[in-house]
Amino acid sequence: MSVERTYKEINERIKAGKAVVLTAEEVIGKVREQGISRTAKEVDVVTTGTFSPMCSSGVFLNFGHTKPRMRMSKVWLNNVSAYAGIAAVDAFLGATELPEQDPANSDYPGEFRYGGGHVIEDLVAGKAVNLKATSYGTDCYPRTELETTITLEKINEAILFNPRNAYQNYNCAVNLTERTIYTYMGALKPNLGNASYSTSGQLSPLLKDPYFKTIGIGTRIFLGGGIGYVAWNGTQHFPGFMKDKEGKDLTASGGTLAVIGDLKQMSSRWLVGTSYLGYGATLTVGIGLPIPILNEEILEYAAKSDEELYAPIVDYGDAYPNLKSMDLGYASYAQLKTGSIKVRGQEVPTSPVSSYVRAREIAATLKNWIQKGEFLLGEPSQLLPGPEQGLKGKSLT
Repeated sequence: MSVERTYKEINERIKAGKAVVLTAEEVIGKVREQGISRTAKEVDVVTTGTFSPMCSSGVFLNFGHTKPRMRMSKVWLNNVSAYAGIAAVDAFLGATELPEQDPANSDYPGEFRYGGGHVIEDLVAGKAVNLKATSYGTDCYPRTELETTITLEKINEAILFNPRNAYQNYNCAVNLTERTIYTYMGALKPNLGNASYSTSGQLSPLLKDPYFKTIGIGTRIFLGGGIGYVAWNGTQHFPGFMKDKEGKDLTASGGTLAVIGDLKQMSSRWLVGTSYLGYGATLTVGIGLPIPILNEEILEYAAKSDEELYAPIVDYGDAYPNLKSMDLGYASYAQLKTGSIKVRGQEVPTSPVSSYVRAREIAATLKNWIQKGEFLLGEPSQLLPGPEQGLKGKSLT
């Protein structure tokens, strides 16, 4: 008889300390040893993890009112601009925002960049952050200037809200030009001098549920070291499957998550300000999703290994994306993790911009929380769109 479970049944087993939980890495060996059917009967939850730069991240902050009151119209945190067009003392700080005098605004690619992601890391680390604000002044909000220091503990709310995180799959970036180029995938050497990839492969959350059978609004997740939630599909959420030359589905790609959580519960170990030479600032985010094994089909995808998961090889030096830049084939994550791949017959060294070691730690931490009964599964109120919806992105000319 095939397995059919409900969220309620799994959560009852978690509360009773009886749930069987494996990481996405562990379940691969289990399935190889005893098959899908038997493993599905034994395993309740599979945990995943990713720790990678995620540019579309940021935090909503409420500072609390000043005396006299002030409607902050311009806000800077450690000299990094935050968007204040929300309400009197609310602001949104984006991870990629840079100080106005930052060298990223010039042609010089060489200096370290402190940006919004670093401010977020400083806040969650408990450091004091300089707050500067200006206003035009009104009868109800007469104050026009403020400069002070804040800490995460002292302000009212800090809500991490990331509009596009946990990309389902991402490119393996190379450079076919004659010069070094600087990208969000790192520095790419000329003439196929190196290859850079980002996804954690067999631990990657959205590769383990490519049809979004268990992921939706209200899914409870590991976020930045605390507990967070899936709030909506991420921006640029266009789930589908990459196809081989025969048109056969190869690997899922294109899904993203919008996630939310209380920054005050999070850790600077799992939210890290990051800089890219010649590109700018971002935030490296730790995310882990639990995959409830509701049936055998879900387990089948959750048990996919690096040998079965592929990244497209893309030339970032040729006005990516276009057909020419994307006609370099695919590399499996097993190949990428060996340290080299072959592109056009040439041996190319590979390196990740994400951390597989830290992704493994996230999956293990989430497993531990569930086994201790500290983390129950959140049943989605609405599943996110899957590849069957046929969503497609629009482009600007």
